[in-house]
Amino acid sequence: MVNVSCTPSAFQSYKYRLAPHLSSNSNISHHLPSRSYSTHYSTLSGSKQADMAAATAPKTMPSSVFAAALLLLAVAACQASPYYPLELGYYRYTCPQAEAIVKASMEKAIAQNPGNGAAVIRMLFHDCFVEGCDASVLLDPTPFSPTPEKLAAPNNPSLRGFELIDAIKDALEAACPGVVSCADIIAFAARDASCFLSQGKVSFDMPSGRLDGTFSNASESVKFLVPPTSNLSDLASSFAVKGMSLEDLVVLSGAHTVGRSHCSSFVSDRLDVPSDINPALAAFLRTRCPPNTTTSDDPTVMQDVVTPNAMDIQYYKNVISHTVLFTSDAALLTSPETAKLVLDTTPRSPGGGRTSSRRPWSRWLASKSKLGTKDRSGRTAGRSITTS
Repeated sequence: MVNVSCTPSAFQSYKYRLAPHLSSNSNISHHLPSRSYSTHYSTLSGSKQADMAAATAPKTMPSSVFAAALLLLAVAACQASPYYPLELGYYRYTCPQAEAIVKASMEKAIAQNPGNGAAVIRMLFHDCFVEGCDASVLLDPTPFSPTPEKLAAPNNPSLRGFELIDAIKDALEAACPGVVSCADIIAFAARDASCFLSQGKVSFDMPSGRLDGTFSNASESVKFLVPPTSNLSDLASSFAVKGMSLEDLVVLSGAHTVGRSHCSSFVSDRLDVPSDINPALAAFLRTRCPPNTTTSDDPTVMQDVVTPNAMDIQYYKNVISHTVLFTSDAALLTSPETAKLVLDTTPRSPGGGRTSSRRPWSRWLASKSKLGTKDRSGRTAGRSITTS
């Protein structure tokens, strides 16, 4: 088993200080008999959300490291609407052991294969970045939706973790039938994966109360999830559609510090043609990847060859040294703004750090653009998207 403590505690002393900032409609909830000490993220102003995030950040970890994980998870943490707000401790009455069941399952899965953690982190992003955090990426083909998101090119065959989420859902159904949504399971699992893969450094409370979607279309994944061959302009445009900045892009890219990639995702534009990839890495990859990948011959390689199973800042060092797999990773050095953001996350010397004092995940939490959850009818609910 993974000998790591992943029990959030920073929020416990801070939640009482937030109470005066809750809005007058903060008593809206799904089925909790009392708000007492639960906090609705959606009723906090942007600045208060940022304050809350800053207060709960681990003090022993560089903000850039925590940002790489937490901003990814913030995509899930802030999917709230005025009618269906997310809450901390949402299941404390209906399924009090829910988060413990998810955590135990993830601890076991990561002990067996650290790649399981990377898989659910990626699943969270691929779910949330399309139509909000609604678990629609899990849906199988139906007559109503014959080509769901899971069959889209960005997800098939590279997206993994479906069996793991199914197993966690089975365990929760045995304990609390019909209570915990699949969307919340993905969010909890990704939170716990980040904790275990960072050796307990990334540890925080995850609000819940998401609703599952009932419709899934592959075309939406293709529309919103740009391929790893993308240049900076394409990447920036895809984030701008979601109301997110270049800083958000750099932070979210840090999730490439864990996980594996199919050779087909980088051979054609990084190995078969001139590129800035480090010659030594290119030579190594050519020993692992066939020159012409096919569906039956498409091996996988680690995205971070230095610390492949650790959620850390090694990814940014790899970007600087041109030892990254994707064009989309290398693209972060193609503009002064993104290059500086990358440099801000890397140590100046072995004994000291050059960590940006700006907290990009806090900035994202304060963004006026939010993705939506699903309301009871399956419609997207939440603030409209704006890029202004």
